[in-house]
Amino acid sequence: MKISGLASIPRHVLLAILTVASLAPLIFMVLTSVKSPDEYEQNPAGLPHTVTFSNYVHALVDLPTLTWALNSLLVTVISVAISTVAGAMAAYAISFGTFRGRTPLLMGSIAAIMVPPVVLVVPMFVTMVNLKLINNLGSVILFYSCLLIPFSIFFLYNFFRTVPSELVEAAVVDGAGPLRTLWSVVMPLAKPALVTVGVVNAIWAWNELLIALVFLQDERSRTLMAGLTLLQGRYVTNQPLVLAVATLSILPVAAFYLLSQRAFVRGLTAGIGK
Repeated sequence: MKISGLASIPRHVLLAILTVASLAPLIFMVLTSVKSPDEYEQNPAGLPHTVTFSNYVHALVDLPTLTWALNSLLVTVISVAISTVAGAMAAYAISFGTFRGRTPLLMGSIAAIMVPPVVLVVPMFVTMVNLKLINNLGSVILFYSCLLIPFSIFFLYNFFRTVPSELVEAAVVDGAGPLRTLWSVVMPLAKPALVTVGVVNAIWAWNELLIALVFLQDERSRTLMAGLTLLQGRYVTNQPLVLAVATLSILPVAAFYLLSQRAFVRGLTAGIGK
């Protein structure tokens, strides 16, 4: 037992080093956000001598941070809702449907996951210009939803395969249609998978920058991540303020993940080995 305990020390030391290295940027961001600009200029990497929350007050009162956060919240919630509902319906049809083309539809969804979003920016931008949706949150919501649906289909399909087909057949015998069967039989069993899809898609949508930066060019219509790029150029000499906004930007997704962590882990491990 003693030898085994000593043998595990290098592994724990390595894990501790990796943890500190991962948290170092976050710790630096939080510590810098409570410094004054003068103190930051004198010692950028040092600990704050005097903790001040004036940067957070400035960010919430004098800057459109709350507007950007609301824009991000609307874009994230609507995009995740659309992609999850559409993905669940498509995954159900592929898993339990009898129509031809189910396999090509699944393969097409997997192939769509592999397409880099950057190659779609130009054609989507031209489309949104023609639809007059530039500087409109609807353009970003539409783009995000289209990008998130293939992953939702693929993930939920793998979970739906673990649902006993006898339950679906029993619901059909009782007279339930496809939507009623999906809503009353499959969805309650798939709650962990739905939470996992929602968390992954929400984190991606909240943190996405390129699409929001291209499609939302007006200052008031920007999302929080796109607004951060504006602050980095405008307040290049006031890094504590910029990092205060950056700290605020991670709080919603961190809280959302912590609240759904248990269901998220269950959804990741559901169906393993089946």
